[in-house]
Order: sequence, then C-alpha cells, then structure tokens
Amino acid sequence: MTTTDLHALTGAYAVHALHGEERAVFERHLAECDACKQEVAEFTATAGRLALAATVPTRPVMREEVLQRIPTVRQVSPGAAPLERVRRGALRGGGLTRWALAASVAAAAAFGGTAVWQYERAQDARHEATQAQRHAEDLAGVLAAPDAKSRSLKVAGGTGTLVVSAGRDRAVFVASKMPAPPRGKVYQLWFADGGKMRAAGLMDPDRSSQAVLMRGAVDGASGIGITVEPAGGSKQPTSTPVALLGVPT
Repeated sequence: MTTTDLHALTGAYAVHALHGEERAVFERHLAECDACKQEVAEFTATAGRLALAATVPTRPVMREEVLQRIPTVRQVSPGAAPLERVRRGALRGGGLTRWALAASVAAAAAFGGTAVWQYERAQDARHEATQAQRHAEDLAGVLAAPDAKSRSLKVAGGTGTLVVSAGRDRAVFVASKMPAPPRGKVYQLWFADGGKMRAAGLMDPDRSSQAVLMRGAVDGASGIGITVEPAGGSKQPTSTPVALLGVPT
C-alpha cells in the first residue's frame, strides 16, 4: 500500500470503515502524518454534524446510483491544491480507493442513522421531561392557589378530594387509599357539564393514593364523576359512576 493510498483513507477511517490490518497500517501512518490527522479530524466533525441533520426518506434507487458513481469519485493526497485534487479525482479511480469510498458511504449511512436515532431519543427524553415538569408545576399551582377550594367524599372504600382554582380554571383530584380497579380496568375522571360528561383524564391503576391534574379547563362544570372503564379509557362513560362530587364554591 503506497503513501498516496494511505492518504486517501482518511474519510474511511473517520467513519470506522477500516478493519483489521488495513486499519492498523493506516493508524501507524496517521501517527506520523499531520496532514492526515487534520483531515481525519475534519471528516469526523463533519460526520457528526451530518448525523444531527434532519432526515428524509430516500428513494429506493439511491443506493444503486451511489454505487454506480463511486468509481468516478476519489480522494487524493492532502498535498494537492484544491482545483488539482478535483481534476485528479476525475481521472484516477484505483480499486483500493474505490472500495474504501464504498465502505465510507456505507459506514457513514450506518453511523449517521445511529447518531440520528440517538439524537431523536435524547430530544424525545428532553421533551418528555419538559412536559412532566410543566404538568407538575400546573398541579402544584392548583393545590397552592390562593383561591383553591376543596370538597371530599368517600370513594369505593377510600377518600377522594376535589381541589378547584377558579383563577386558574383547573382542577385536581386527590385520591387516598382507593382500592385498585378490576384487572384490565381503570378509573376515569369526568367533568359534569349539565347533563353531559366530559372526559378529564385517567387515574393510575397501580397507585391507591395519587394526585391527578384533571385534563382541560373546569369551564363552568357543575361537578365531576368517576367511572370504571376499560384500560385506555372511553369517550363516554360505560358504567355507573362510583362517585359524583359537586364543584366546591
């Protein structure tokens, strides 16, 4: 393997496309070549930025098009001037370089896909954490509101307390020692709007004591109801309420 061939492997090395003896030979060369060190650093940084870019679905024929074009494109030694490197790349396409480039393309695709997946997972985690924090702040805001009013009653052997803040137009239901719902069922909360029931969230079936920020504004509701519904909840009540409680005034 010539020095020129080694210079041409910086891209493949940056995206982990070299293996075994070929990688070992290049790393020995890299330890003594400042130009290649610089190119590897630049390629690595570029691969990282590309991995964080927005992705779009690729056309089915793209892979074949890329492979067909590989023989016409090559890397050249870092000592060549930019224009000269472009010209030489159009004239020379050695077998080693061609396959190294093919490996680079494949590795970059895999590397980029993994990094994008990790980035999206991190973004999802941050989004979920932000939502959880906002939810906790809203719940605490209702309970601690200066105008908060409450009303309690016995619910299925436990105790339920409705806390309402007129200023925030929100409500929290606090359950204490409520028995678990039947297997495959869940307690669902409802706002009573006249003769209609408006879905207002689900309780955690695995917790006997909890505070639930009811979904949506109170918006003039006269009370709340609690029913036992299939897991996931229902659009309208499917069972007789286990409890009905008027909004405190």
